[in-house]
Amino acid sequence: MVDTTRLTRAVDHFADRLRAAPQSRLQRGAAAEALGLAREFALWAQRVEDPSGVPREMPDAGMFAAADQITVAVHDLAVVLVNDAEVDEALGLVAEAQKRAGV
Repeated sequence: MVDTTRLTRAVDHFADRLRAAPQSRLQRGAAAEALGLAREFALWAQRVEDPSGVPREMPDAGMFAAADQITVAVHDLAVVLVNDAEVDEALGLVAEAQKRAGV
């Protein structure tokens, strides 16, 4: 089992920044970035768990739920990652999304 602590901590930090962000920042795209990352992580985990299954898209639960959605998605993904390269890839996605979100 691969150590995903770095990944879950990075997402927890991103989620905390989103929770502390003003509504105007969330509306200007921060929440959409978080939802996009959550959806990407959820699809990644689904592809690993059931490669032949029909992928399901994470619903948009609203801008105030985006932080919780990335947290849930990363914990699902962390369970199925198998090597440090995948963790590094996911960390890169988190850093890029957080930068675009401006939080």
